[in-house]
Amino acid sequence: MRGVPDRPLIVILAAGAGTRMRSRHPKVLHELAGRPLLGWVIETARSLDPAQIRVVIGSGSQAVRDAFPDADLHFVDQGKPLGTGHAVRTALTGVRGNPRVLVLYGDVPLLPQEELRALIAAAQPGQLALLTAERDEPQGYGRILRDERGGIRAIVEQADLADSPIEAIREINTGILAASADDLASLLPRIQNDNAQGEYYLTDLVALALAAGLVVTTHRARDSDLALGINRASDLARAERKIRLRIVEDLLNQGVRIRDPDRFDLRGTLEAGADVAIDVGVVFEGAIHLGEGVRIGPYCVLRDVELGEGSEVYSHCVLEGVKTGKGVRIGPFARIRPETSLGEGDRIGNFVEIKNTRMGADSKANHLAYVGDADVGSAVNLGAGVITVNYDGENKHRTVIEDEVMIGCDVQLVAPVTIGRGAFIGAGSTIVRDAPAGGLTLARSDQKTIPDWKRPGRKD
Repeated sequence: MRGVPDRPLIVILAAGAGTRMRSRHPKVLHELAGRPLLGWVIETARSLDPAQIRVVIGSGSQAVRDAFPDADLHFVDQGKPLGTGHAVRTALTGVRGNPRVLVLYGDVPLLPQEELRALIAAAQPGQLALLTAERDEPQGYGRILRDERGGIRAIVEQADLADSPIEAIREINTGILAASADDLASLLPRIQNDNAQGEYYLTDLVALALAAGLVVTTHRARDSDLALGINRASDLARAERKIRLRIVEDLLNQGVRIRDPDRFDLRGTLEAGADVAIDVGVVFEGAIHLGEGVRIGPYCVLRDVELGEGSEVYSHCVLEGVKTGKGVRIGPFARIRPETSLGEGDRIGNFVEIKNTRMGADSKANHLAYVGDADVGSAVNLGAGVITVNYDGENKHRTVIEDEVMIGCDVQLVAPVTIGRGAFIGAGSTIVRDAPAGGLTLARSDQKTIPDWKRPGRKD
């Protein structure tokens, strides 16, 4: 990193076990709007054009590594958890060139980059910059102590207050700070662990910096809720609301029509064209792309979906791994599973399930059908109750339905089987061999009537 002093070294502390979350998973891997908490922090860190990102890990370290295999991340194992001061000192091992260092936390996912740029700018050699916040209820956070001139004097952790009047102070420490690497290398070894928790507090840097003649400056966060960590499930729920409102505001500014912002849920990314309309209770997960004029009805779930221009999804549908052409109509109450593509103008109706299927343009499965592992041509009509019998108990097999085929109601197509172009399959048939093009294929027993038949009497 020598020769790049203007690009910060970013240290992200992500070693906490998160016991207050009451979960077996590392805290930083809990999801916020479809992404791990740490993922949001890494995204913000990258936006600051860092020289390097070092992520300090501990409990559940392999799971964290596996979740973020990115080449630009350098993981540092803290070993025994001895506090935040120890974590930063471990992270700075081997640093050269005296870059400015920004310390972030893997459980503080919503902090805007503008706040952090101000800290980095203030962290010249000989200066320590802290991010503080004002809280009406500061319980649980370290307090900022200032002198009569307003200068910062020290930080006192909540655990060490012991009913002190300091508890009434509303300005709190967020833990986020910036300083030069050389200044940190000089101060960090001086931190002692003579506190209630027996840990090396990073916050002790303030008193040490002042004693060493450094200038300690603060930047107060504009929105304190965005600057605080997530420690409990309730914190995660509040953060979810915060980020949802931010996402909704961005989408509304892009022209997306959202019926009720309080009943909108995005857990991934959404790209939308002009005149897209989204009704209430819709959940988006993964990567979503909606073409111009797409309409999504109420209470649908879409995961990794691409809908073509002018398509409409009616209420209570579940779509996953689907790509469609223009003008497709889906639902209500349809389920479309991964690796499915629908052609322009297709109609998928109520209580239809489709998976791993390619369907050509202007085809229909309007109600009560299962189409799995199939290649369906254009202008095909699948009647009610049609089933592709794709599984023999050991292996899946494909069904091929060529263009302009008409398949009657209550038909089973036992794969592997091919239905030729323009063929008609009579209602109630079970097709176990290929059906030739252009003909009518029937596979059902003769209808018989027993005259004068009487229903058996009821036995008491």
